[in-house]
Amino acid sequence: MDTFFVRCSMHEAEKLLDRHIIDGSITGTCIGRHMTGSVGNLTVVIVYEKHYYRAGNRLTLTVVLDDTTGQTRVYTCAGGGGQGLFRFDWGAAQSFKNAAFDALKEYVR
Repeated sequence: MDTFFVRCSMHEAEKLLDRHIIDGSITGTCIGRHMTGSVGNLTVVIVYEKHYYRAGNRLTLTVVLDDTTGQTRVYTCAGGGGQGLFRFDWGAAQSFKNAAFDALKEYVR
């Protein structure tokens, strides 16, 4: 799932994502965060990084939160998985992308 809506504020969504991806992991970290706009037209971009043993390297997860539709929308995109020409990552990128959904699943609309 790449885009979904949640029944919580963007601030609460950020806290839940950080708790699940950073605090709930040994290797998870936030490597960048950018906010632009104001309430009702706010966008937050968060880039997480985490080491996945099955992929043999670190992956990134980009999460974009916005409230431009009157509710909190979440978009996710994972990358960096796999090695070699074909970038086969044993499902690690999809697993990392699912981490955002898992962190917010109680609030998904």
